[in-house]
Amino acid sequence: MQTLDAAFSALADPTRRAILSRLALGEATVLELAKPFDMSQPAVSRHLKVLETAGLITRRVEGAKRPCRLASSAIGEIDRWLDMLRQALEQNYNRLDGVLAQMEQEEEGNVK
Repeated sequence: MQTLDAAFSALADPTRRAILSRLALGEATVLELAKPFDMSQPAVSRHLKVLETAGLITRRVEGAKRPCRLASSAIGEIDRWLDMLRQALEQNYNRLDGVLAQMEQEEEGNVK
């Protein structure tokens, strides 16, 4: 659960979400990721460190470059957690549908 907490904390920042959206298109270096933002490379690097610590991205060494990419395992963990919530909501809606159908039947019985 700690990893999930770190992931959601990292996702709370719009810049980090934008970085993840960019990485969804493919690997990128710090310089490439910094281009659309009005901030320094060190500031972008700090955002990347938060994403990496949360397990949302990975970096590899390629000479002087350190390309980043999405970490599918962390995204998968978030998706599993959200899927659990979706299933719980679906069960709640199914129960509500049942209650409403029963109320409708009872109402129709009282009208006749």
